[in-house]
Amino acid sequence: MDTHETESDLGATFPGRYWHTLEDGRVQCDVCPRYCKLRDGQRGLCFVRANHRGGIVLTTYGRSSGFCIDPVEKKPLNHFLPGTPILSFGTAGCNLTCKFCQNWSISKARELDRLADHASPDDIAAAAERTGCRSVAFTYNDPVIFLEYAIDVAKACHRRGLKTVAVTAGYICPEPRAEFYQHMDAANVDLKGFSERFYHELCSGHLADVLDTLKYIKHETKAWLEITTLLIPGENDLPEEIDALSRWVKENLGPDVPLHFSAFHPDWKMMDKPPTPPATLTRARMIAMNNGLRYVYTGNVHDPKGGSTYCAKCGGLLIERDWYNLTACNLSFAGNHKGDCKFCGEPLPGVFDGAFGNWGRKRVPVRVGRAAPHPTA
Repeated sequence: MDTHETESDLGATFPGRYWHTLEDGRVQCDVCPRYCKLRDGQRGLCFVRANHRGGIVLTTYGRSSGFCIDPVEKKPLNHFLPGTPILSFGTAGCNLTCKFCQNWSISKARELDRLADHASPDDIAAAAERTGCRSVAFTYNDPVIFLEYAIDVAKACHRRGLKTVAVTAGYICPEPRAEFYQHMDAANVDLKGFSERFYHELCSGHLADVLDTLKYIKHETKAWLEITTLLIPGENDLPEEIDALSRWVKENLGPDVPLHFSAFHPDWKMMDKPPTPPATLTRARMIAMNNGLRYVYTGNVHDPKGGSTYCAKCGGLLIERDWYNLTACNLSFAGNHKGDCKFCGEPLPGVFDGAFGNWGRKRVPVRVGRAAPHPTA
């Protein structure tokens, strides 16, 4: 794809990976299936990867739209270090064009001035450790497009014993995907719908590429995987589509991958759609559970039952959640048993380390590093 804004001054740049030169002199970015073909000075659709003097560069390395300490459940991850704080950050831009984007002020940003914080990978890892976070999340916009920065941050985190989380749409090519996920401890992938029409018309992408990423993470990496689908009235919420989606997850990923159905609210270019009724989420949860998925959740609504975790064997309440507050935990952390049901001893799939966090639903903005310089400086 050749679309793309031209800008002679790209500001500070960092050498990018995964590209090659075409016969006509343009450079093709090979990070995601868009395969943007760029002349010198042109940016990809993501806006942050560009052709600079015959090679791809990343224009947002070390620059963030801001840092915040969140509950890990907000990613959402319900089976990964429950109750603990996670340092979250993103940059700018995105490689999809979702008309319903709930984070559009960051992901659709076309002004690098928005990137207010300048932080090195070591700055970020040190800040997470200093503030008591157990992990760092690449979120708000898709980390695929700032792959080089995310990987360097992940390496710095692992040196300090911190874990890393990718919140992503999964729109990435096989070779960069292999490098990226070897540095991730967990991922929540947005499976935005379950039809090619949905991806083509509303996201300008392809469903098959996302399904390939889901299978790769589950079967070829050690990263813990959870999935989120934002249900939009009249677009991807029909029972038939939920049935097909949940059957695919069961058959291709297994019954233990947690699936989150989230409520849409009108935003970006879909202000004409109503919010998702809670009953739609409850119905989707029941369809998925009836299809054999063991851990299905509702999100963006107040639904303690739909947000809580139950034992797949005995049905006992394992983790009770009220929004992002964890109000009860019936997991055993004794000895080598990190996450077993206290009632019947059945292990709960996930990542548990013998502790039950009490961060709650707090969201705390933090300053990391220093104020970023103007992009033309």
